[in-house]
Amino acid sequence: MTRYRTDLPQLDGRPYLTDAGCETDLIFNKGIAIREFAAHTLLDDPTGREALANYYRGFLSLARDANVGFVLDCPTWKAHSYWADDLGASEADLERANRDAAAFSSSLRVEYEDNAEPIVLNGLIGPRGDAYAPEAAIAADEAQRYHAVQIGWLADAGVDMVSALTFTQSDEAIGVVRAAQAAGLPVVVSFTVETDGSLPTGESLGHAIEAVDAATDGGAAYFMVNCAHPDHFIGVIDDSDWTRRIRGLRCNASRKSHAELDAAEVLDDGDPEEFAMGYRTLSDAMPQLNVFGGCCGSDLRHVTEIARTVII
Repeated sequence: MTRYRTDLPQLDGRPYLTDAGCETDLIFNKGIAIREFAAHTLLDDPTGREALANYYRGFLSLARDANVGFVLDCPTWKAHSYWADDLGASEADLERANRDAAAFSSSLRVEYEDNAEPIVLNGLIGPRGDAYAPEAAIAADEAQRYHAVQIGWLADAGVDMVSALTFTQSDEAIGVVRAAQAAGLPVVVSFTVETDGSLPTGESLGHAIEAVDAATDGGAAYFMVNCAHPDHFIGVIDDSDWTRRIRGLRCNASRKSHAELDAAEVLDDGDPEEFAMGYRTLSDAMPQLNVFGGCCGSDLRHVTEIARTVII
């Protein structure tokens, strides 16, 4: 399955899309129940598996029609041991889930072989804890030991890269980067930020990126920002070296805070056209950006508008 592990094509600066808020889209827009908000659990049921496949097919078709590359996720964000008790899963169950998810996404890549631009197979690594409000500090060495298990499964399963998505603290991100380096996998770190542009721990985005780079000899292929509306962090972007390390965006459609989103009973999907204009503003300020997708509340409509506004 591995194609681009030694040479990630998105590093050449050409535009790439990725998907949006997978779980929120399937739950709120498609009426698909997802146990414990863990998308990999859909793979065990034929109906859920097809719903997940159709979700990704929409974005793959968009990338094909826009003639751009695509970073295709394996739905493995919560397929690690922190969530084992909630999911009633053993370590063997989790290993099987990671391997199945990689095979699932690889089959979609084969299905879209006619896409002119590369499709990069990306294993998702979620934080050890809540992506909005971390319960405890995690030391870098501890994080490396913990995340090395899932990263090892995904490396063996043939992914091209892994992404630490919705991470909330730099020490945990350092551990993930070191684990990926040890496994020979390119790794991307994507930080969750609050309405003030800082991480949920209060650490500034710039300090977090600089800390990860300093502790890993610049080991991350690049960084991303996720789980915040574009308006929430445009104010912290400047012309610093750390800013130029950010290549990708996966923003929330809503301007609400994480606390407000947690308490909400209905989906706030914002305005897709306005959302895309926020990406355009960020792209004007950060010309190195070339990987674009969405996070909570966003769906194919939002990423389509991003493609029209920023790429095409």
